[in-house]
Amino acid sequence: MTGAVVAGVVIVLATAFGLMRRRRDGVLRLTKAVPLNEKSHEKGSGEVEDGLGAAESLAAADLGGAQLGERATLVQFSSAFCAPCRATRRVLGEVAGMVDGVSHVEIDAEEHLDLVRRLNVIRTPTVLVLDEAGRIVRRAAGLPRKADVIAALGDAIA
Repeated sequence: MTGAVVAGVVIVLATAFGLMRRRRDGVLRLTKAVPLNEKSHEKGSGEVEDGLGAAESLAAADLGGAQLGERATLVQFSSAFCAPCRATRRVLGEVAGMVDGVSHVEIDAEEHLDLVRRLNVIRTPTVLVLDEAGRIVRRAAGLPRKADVIAALGDAIA
């Protein structure tokens, strides 16, 4: 009887975790800068405090020499054996091709560990939406939907 109860609890917890992960996966959230010494992950009012400094931005040197887009840049952190990374590459490439002044840059997380640590990238794919100055305005962990990326660009460009 005890084994059945434990198995039932494990199944309920695993299902709850899976549903929570599915709901949050790929959602482009606003980034709210906090001081670098605070590594808070508290959520409130729809924003995520992600540990970025008040002036956190990326330049061409951070992107492996790739130029920022005239209006916005979609930055994707990927790894070699990441299946969702390939689908994310396709989605972001299509959006960058559709929207004038937007570029897509893919960064290999394994080759840029200093940047991964600095930006608190925990999993791949992670997508950052940068404005024209290279400031991070949105981020998502997981495969974002095309419509969500387009909407996030509308906010970043406006």
